[in-house]
Amino acid sequence: ACDIASRAFEETLPFIQSGVTEAEVASELVYRMQKNGATAPSFRTIVGSGPNGAEPHYTAGPRKIERGDMIVIDFGAQYHMYCSDITRTVVVGPPSAEQRRMHDTVARAQAAALAKMKPGAKGKSVDAAARFLIDRTKYKGRFIHGLGHSVGLAVHDPSGGLSPSSDLVLRPNMVLTNEPGIYVPGFGGVRIEDDVLVTKNGPRVLSTAPREFLELG
Repeated sequence: ACDIASRAFEETLPFIQSGVTEAEVASELVYRMQKNGATAPSFRTIVGSGPNGAEPHYTAGPRKIERGDMIVIDFGAQYHMYCSDITRTVVVGPPSAEQRRMHDTVARAQAAALAKMKPGAKGKSVDAAARFLIDRTKYKGRFIHGLGHSVGLAVHDPSGGLSPSSDLVLRPNMVLTNEPGIYVPGFGGVRIEDDVLVTKNGPRVLSTAPREFLELG
């Protein structure tokens, strides 16, 4: 499921440019996932461009993408009943210094959390690693959701997640998302999300879509 979604994302990148709508990008991505073997998308695809990216649970609407927009793209494929859940943030045209700063901060927060995703770690300690890094910057308080959730037969599997109050103890063979974000109303948002398998030797990232701040269009 992760491989299918990751391939579909890469195939969709040339389609993303100024003038196309969020809904058109979402439709193209869903088509590419199913073309690559997905039974269905694992949830309604999110494409939040410009200021819409500041809403974590936005979907995809009629807004046309403009040059200079950051775009938060949250997507997943279902394959043999198993789900994936991935988010990438891209920009159309060269990014501003502020956009690059936001993306770099989220990338560093995600890396800090990933390093903690080992057997025996508590969910709240993993969340704290990412939250501490973001809250040391000007974006304090802009990470407005939990760090992650279990994923498997359901995209939000009921076995627990990563949040400031989570007492979940990570064990080998658990799969959880690692998805820090920064959201600035009226400006936009950045989220980077990967699906991570906990192994006895440490975390293994299952999603392979490019994480760098891609400049499109």
